[in-house]
Amino acid sequence: MVKVTINCDMGEAFGIYSFGDDEACMPFITHANVACGFHASDAVVMRETVRAAKRHGVAIGAHPGLPDREGFGRREMKLSRDEVSALVLYQTGALQAFAAAEGITLAHIKPHGALFGMAQRDEAIAEGIADAALATGLPVIAYSDCAMSEVFTRRGIAFSCEFYADLDYDDDGRQIIAKQHRAVSAAEVAAKVKRAVDEGLTRSINGKDVAVVAQSICVHSDTPNAVEVAKAVHQALARQLIATDQVPAAPTRK
Repeated sequence: MVKVTINCDMGEAFGIYSFGDDEACMPFITHANVACGFHASDAVVMRETVRAAKRHGVAIGAHPGLPDREGFGRREMKLSRDEVSALVLYQTGALQAFAAAEGITLAHIKPHGALFGMAQRDEAIAEGIADAALATGLPVIAYSDCAMSEVFTRRGIAFSCEFYADLDYDDDGRQIIAKQHRAVSAAEVAAKVKRAVDEGLTRSINGKDVAVVAQSICVHSDTPNAVEVAKAVHQALARQLIATDQVPAAPTRK
C-alpha cells in the first residue's frame, strides 16, 4: 500500500489581516507549511501557527517564498542561486527559532508559489533551495521529474513529490497556479487524490490522463470549503497516512 502525507500551507495572515482557516484544517493533515514573513505572515502569526500545530500534533515545516507580499509570492522574480539560498535559509532560520522556543524541531522545507514553480524549471533556483536544505539538514517537499528532483537526487537531499488536491493540471502533468482558489467538490477531490496516489494518474484540464507522483498531498487553507476538502482527503487516505517527520523516497514518473 502506498504511504503518503497531507500537507497544508498555513500562517499566511499578517497584522490584522486573516487568511484561511488554519486550525480547523489541522486535524486532517500531517504537515503544516508555515509562511515565514516574505510572501505572507509576520512574527506573531508565525508563533501562533507553530503553537497551534504543536497542539494538534502536526509536523511543522518552513514555507519560504519570494519577497512579494503584494503579489502573495505568486509573481516570478529574477534571482541568482546565492539569493535563493539566502532567502530560504533566512526564512527557515526564523521559523526554527519559533519552533525551538516551543521545544520542537522543523520537519521539512516547502518552497511557496512562484519560487516552487521556478525551481521546477530552473536548475539554479533548485540548487539554491538545495544549498539551504543541506545547511539546515531538512528534507524538502518538491516535485517529480523536473529540475528540483534532478538536483535533489544528485545532491542526496531527501524529498517527497507533491500532488495538489485542489488545483488543476495541464497536459504535461504540471499544476496550474491560480491567483485565487475556487471552491471544489470535496467528493471529487477525494476521488482525484486517491487515483493519483494509487494509480499515479490524474485528468488534465483538457481531459487527458497524465502521470503524476503523489507522495505528499497538498490542501490549501484558503480554498473556500477548505475544511470540507481536507476532511474528505484525510478520510480517503486514512489507511495510507505517514504520521512522521520523515519523507518517503521519491521515485520518478513511469
